[in-house]
Amino acid sequence: MVPFHTKKRYMRAKLIFNPSSGIDSASPVQLMDVIKEMQAWKLIPEVCLVGSSSCCDLKEVVQDAIAQGIQMFVVCGGDGTISSVASTLVGTNATLGIIPTGTQNNVALSLGIPKNIPAAIAILRKGRRIKIDVGMVVCNENKTAFIEICSVGLFSSLFPSSDEIQHGNLARVGDFLATLISSPPAEIHLLLDNKKEINKQGHVVLVSNMPYTGSNFQLGSEDSYKDGLLDVLFFADLSKIDLLGYVFKGGGIASEEDPRIQHFRVLRVDIETKPAMPVMADGVALGEGPVSIEVLRSSLAVMVGSQEPKVLYEPKMSKKLGEIVEK
Repeated sequence: MVPFHTKKRYMRAKLIFNPSSGIDSASPVQLMDVIKEMQAWKLIPEVCLVGSSSCCDLKEVVQDAIAQGIQMFVVCGGDGTISSVASTLVGTNATLGIIPTGTQNNVALSLGIPKNIPAAIAILRKGRRIKIDVGMVVCNENKTAFIEICSVGLFSSLFPSSDEIQHGNLARVGDFLATLISSPPAEIHLLLDNKKEINKQGHVVLVSNMPYTGSNFQLGSEDSYKDGLLDVLFFADLSKIDLLGYVFKGGGIASEEDPRIQHFRVLRVDIETKPAMPVMADGVALGEGPVSIEVLRSSLAVMVGSQEPKVLYEPKMSKKLGEIVEK
């Protein structure tokens, strides 16, 4: 029996539930457990099922809920659903709550939110409301916010097949290998904070706002979501096999970083490639072509745990915020 918490006033919350995350057969039971647990904390959930006719446009759903006075948006799902809701909440007074039920749960891991559903729901009432940074990417006429990562190049091409493989569709292994073999390198031009230019051949540029991405692979410091900077990793002079080995060996910056990987921390980065390479932000394809990415400081409110996460890695910081720092 869930204890009834009497010290809090009742609060309306928009519960955005993705039934396709986690184990499908458990979704109906899981939804009822989430609703009961939220009610025990005096949260009144208004449910929206991702993929249903009533929740086909998440942006419209969020905007309508804000217009009705709802200020708490709770996402029960994976990183993709969280990012879709978060990008709409950027710049508003609303608060994002997270109940991680996805495959990787990088956003929850980065913010110190546990996978345990009751513990994650307790944070909605007992945790801290903080403001975190987000990235803003512009590619051609596409402009969108992202909270986890923006990728340019090979990883963007591989994402559709690799994502399905991670969800159990092994039939896409052939597509993954075909893309890996056929993707050529490009001449990549980086402009960092309108100061430093880099021109080299390579396959991938990653621009990260959160510490973790992929299979919980660490790209930035533990507090990178609130340091006012973006982590830029330029994989120059690495073969495709080396790239995959780097990612799948695990660890990331927590282990010794390959000296061929250039790592910068910036406010803004402009990227142009020849030939044009695909661009993706938090799993959403934005097309090909030149891309500009900048950090929007403290622009999204999120509920996190009551204690600061331990800092396992602290990169060298410049004295002047926004100055380019190369490892």
